Amino acid sequence: MPMKRVRTMIDWLIDPLRDDGFRRAMLDVLAVSIVAGVVGTFIVLRGTAFLGDALAHAVFPGIVIAFLIGSSLLIGALIAGVVTTLLIAGLTANRRVPSDTAIGVIFTGAFALGVVLISEETIEGEELEHILFGDPLNATWNDVTLTLAIGAAVVASVIVLRRLFVAGSFDPSGARAMGLHTVMLDMLLLGFTALTVVIAFKAVGNILVIALLVTPAATARLFVDRLLHMMAGSVAAACMASVVGLYIGHHGDVSPGGAIVLVSTAGFALAWLFAPRHGVLSQSFPWERARLRSEPAEAVAEVIIESRRIQEPHAG
Repeated sequence: MPMKRVRTMIDWLIDPLRDDGFRRAMLDVLAVSIVAGVVGTFIVLRGTAFLGDALAHAVFPGIVIAFLIGSSLLIGALIAGVVTTLLIAGLTANRRVPSDTAIGVIFTGAFALGVVLISEETIEGEELEHILFGDPLNATWNDVTLTLAIGAAVVASVIVLRRLFVAGSFDPSGARAMGLHTVMLDMLLLGFTALTVVIAFKAVGNILVIALLVTPAATARLFVDRLLHMMAGSVAAACMASVVGLYIGHHGDVSPGGAIVLVSTAGFALAWLFAPRHGVLSQSFPWERARLRSEPAEAVAEVIIESRRIQEPHAG
């Protein structure tokens, strides 16, 4: 009997991999998870989760237009993401328009445009579901290739610039004193977030993309203190949730995007309760409370320790 159960489990894992569509979906969600895990780390550390949600709404008209003309939804989202980033950068050139105000104006206006466009056409329930909640099992090789290309560029850029992003995030005044262009760093991070939203659209859809950006990084934050460790943990959490959610979506005939987000949320809930040092139950122990009081602010400490590396490229 145990051997039969093992064989059933192996078949449950192996059978979907014989399908070309499932293999494409697996590659797509893993690529998206890596990018979302890396970029999401900075979104969580900066406390700007609203940014991902705003950008997801802002690319909506691009998705709708691409759908109406029969083009690639991913290409439509990409064009809308680039236009949105440029519009926000242009608006914030006026000092009386802060970045959060510009984001609010653009994303509400863009989303309203998408709603108006989509109301003019009859869209079947299944097609609308794919737009809102993702459809990784129907990803094409062109979609996967575009995801891999954009994802590789975003991850490489963020890793190279990570110390500058840390300095600009936790000590903007000090960063400006070092000669860093903090506004440009903010715009770069905005652009990377927009690109991440674009490539994550096929996996989890327009509505759920914020969860893939924020939840894995928030989960990793409960386990680790260092930036690179948090990135690695965020990527691992996102990849695990994506793989498990994809299998659940395939076998259960439910939305894979929704399943991915639910698995990720469950992982965060478990970490929030049981993480060894920062979980709610762990912190209830007296020795853990004493240890946490003695720890320095690791993010600030990291900026100070690595400040020479930040300053050298900008030394006058």
